[in-house]
Amino acid sequence: MSKMQFSAYIPTQLIFGAGQLDKLGECSLPGKKALVVISSGTSMRKYGYLERVCNLLKRNGVGAVVYDKITANPLKCHVMEGAQLCKDEKCDFVIGLGGGSTIDSAKSMAIMAVNDGDYWDYIVGGTGKGKKVMKVLPIVAIPTTAGTGTEVDPWTVVTNDETKEKIGFGCKGTFPTLSIVDPELMLSIPPKFTVFQGFDAFFHAAEGYIANVASPISDLYALEALRILYKYLPVAVHDGANLKARAKVAWAATLAGMVESTSTCISEHSMEHAMSAYYPELPHGAGLIMISKAYFTTFKNDTMKRYMKMYEVMTEKKSARPSDFVDALEFLMKECGVDDLKMSDYGISPMDFPKFADNAVNAMGGLFGFDPRPLSNKEVIKIYSDSYK
Repeated sequence: MSKMQFSAYIPTQLIFGAGQLDKLGECSLPGKKALVVISSGTSMRKYGYLERVCNLLKRNGVGAVVYDKITANPLKCHVMEGAQLCKDEKCDFVIGLGGGSTIDSAKSMAIMAVNDGDYWDYIVGGTGKGKKVMKVLPIVAIPTTAGTGTEVDPWTVVTNDETKEKIGFGCKGTFPTLSIVDPELMLSIPPKFTVFQGFDAFFHAAEGYIANVASPISDLYALEALRILYKYLPVAVHDGANLKARAKVAWAATLAGMVESTSTCISEHSMEHAMSAYYPELPHGAGLIMISKAYFTTFKNDTMKRYMKMYEVMTEKKSARPSDFVDALEFLMKECGVDDLKMSDYGISPMDFPKFADNAVNAMGGLFGFDPRPLSNKEVIKIYSDSYK
């Protein structure tokens, strides 16, 4: 890891800062009619974000059609339905407005609007057929949450509700053409989701830093993201109206997305995807938090210097042992009020652990290859077991 041979490719135009959504009304856009993808919830309309985006598009001479069925864990059936609407309405680009699930869905719809067959025909892993994506409609990302970093990476995570596979996928064409990250749109996020999303970004950075393909450029992004989140995520959780904290967390999430583009997630994400594939009401960030202490404890002696470096960057204190990082992670969870999340509250039982382990390897086994060392099936089940409450 951190070899002096690496490549970087992040072709997204990024517009970042409070009030920058207004740029949508004047910047160059990649088409004349947009499919605007939002969630099935009420927030995009309640807070006026959808109306504002549509008005800004109109000012820029762009028409809009809205698709509003996306769930917290995006489903293949909605991808296919939204893509058909995009075709029927002759939209020439797709806008994801909302959280990571919405932007991920927009990316997947941008694939299926211009490629034949079923979305799972193109998925690599699990029961996917691995067909080559021939082209993709341009994508514009407007996140209203800070967590996934999908605004600057090519990845989209969708669940096949028929096979219970939750798989990440992407290609060069699924990098957004344009992303507008405006922290003012994040002021309305409730504390619970602020912390779940913030920890998703934290784990993107931490996993990418200990991945065996980490590079000097991904290290820069990862360490800065960890530093910012350790300092500002508790502030944003406890004082959601603090625009400075919101902006800092949004920037850290974007940096962690850049880690996703220059390094990778590792098997912690595969293991959580298995959990929320079977229990879709489980927020992704919550699942990651639940297994994180046991997960990172498992590797603490395999990449000792990197654990100690993460601790030092986060706390500005000298590290004496790699488990200092695990202690700091636990402290951050307590500061944010999520140190006692329970799998059992979502209906998960120890009987699920063997099928979770099998699903993690079969659906997204590729991420296990980026771990600091190979994990055995017994170790995967032990991580779930040690995390159970």
